[in-house]
Amino acid sequence: MPVPVPALPQESLFADDGVAAATTGGGAPPGSAAAAAVPLAERLRPASLDEIVGQRHLLGPGKPLRAAFESGRIHSMILWGPPGVGKTTLARLVAGAVDAEFVVLSAVLAGVKDIRDAVERARAARRAGRATVVFVDEVHRFNKAQQDAFLPHVESGLFTFVGATTENPSFEVNSALLSRATVHVLAPLDDDDLGRLLDRALEVLAAPPLTEAARRRLVAHADGDARRLLNAVEVLVELNPGARELDEAALERGLGELLRRYDKGGDVFYDTISALHKSVRGSDPDATLYWLARLLDGGADPRYAARRLIRMACEDIGLADPRALAVALDAAAVYERLGSPEGELALAEAAVYLAVAPKSNAVYTAWGAVRDLVRRDGSRPVPMHLRNAPTRLMKTLGHGAGYRYAHGEADAYAAGERYLPDGLQAGPFYVPQPRGLEQRIAERLAEWRARDAAGRGTG
Repeated sequence: MPVPVPALPQESLFADDGVAAATTGGGAPPGSAAAAAVPLAERLRPASLDEIVGQRHLLGPGKPLRAAFESGRIHSMILWGPPGVGKTTLARLVAGAVDAEFVVLSAVLAGVKDIRDAVERARAARRAGRATVVFVDEVHRFNKAQQDAFLPHVESGLFTFVGATTENPSFEVNSALLSRATVHVLAPLDDDDLGRLLDRALEVLAAPPLTEAARRRLVAHADGDARRLLNAVEVLVELNPGARELDEAALERGLGELLRRYDKGGDVFYDTISALHKSVRGSDPDATLYWLARLLDGGADPRYAARRLIRMACEDIGLADPRALAVALDAAAVYERLGSPEGELALAEAAVYLAVAPKSNAVYTAWGAVRDLVRRDGSRPVPMHLRNAPTRLMKTLGHGAGYRYAHGEADAYAAGERYLPDGLQAGPFYVPQPRGLEQRIAERLAEWRARDAAGRGTG
């Protein structure tokens, strides 16, 4: 049976993560004064589990939260997920499932006094024969002492604790509190869920239909966040009164800036990253700068762009120019020091350096080949002459026997010595490219291999 949301006093709503699921019914009548005064996200807030869109892994038949709701045995929990996936809605439904007092705290605004007030409200509710659910939004923002303040009351059963967080609770929530609560991971809404939510929003707003292209664009823009989708739809309809159809042109007129800046989870975002990486690999500094600007203008965190540049320095330039990695790391450090927009110039400088640097994926290829070999091959023993021999017993057993100390040999090179496991016939893994510094490395390796062959009598 649908679980109704309890009537909540307005003063208890200190925080709200918005709606992250559509309702299949309810809401104020389209065009009514009440509907006009209430934000769309609030009008579409689900009033029962059956109205929630998404989170089927938790709310489907026989799933953990569904079973807890239907049995009426509600437990303390941490709801972990990105913004706009229904954390507050689920917390409200938890309270409704057991007809409990619902107390909401925001870890951003609340302090110890607010926690004490919540405890007193729970005690008053217990005296009146009612249970209490204390919901803490952004619980990761509470410090250790504040989180500890809940422990004795959760332990005694004074109230059911529900925390919401966008951060990994393993790192952000005290282990003592974590051990007393079940962690439920909420997922971003998929495209089908967002499509259902979009249809309901258009119905409630009495809006004109969307073209298929505009629909795909809005869903991509939402990036799994229902609140973002609902806000965008509401703005779109308000900015296009009297329209018979809403197409991509209407989206650009009303939401152009937002659409460009918030497509971070869609194909456009990853395609832009791909274009940047391939422009660097293709040694085109102009295209590199263009795609870097597009990435940052699209709302990407510049720190993310810096990490990608560091990856490119390792993967596509490598030892052809070892300075490239230092340049990328320095650019990341400069950005941390200066921030935007000044620090972005350092990222642009590093990107151009990577684009014009000599290219080699020799180390990247070698590392992949070696890892593949190690996964497939057995755990070969370390050759005796390479083993550590810190004790007399180990030396007696032959550890380190016959090892040739390279610094004691001509040119500090033990010609003919073998360092791979006995019997392993593989390689060479690392094959330097005839570009940049790797050209000199190739020449040196060729000389050493010739000396090895002579030292082993195979030359």
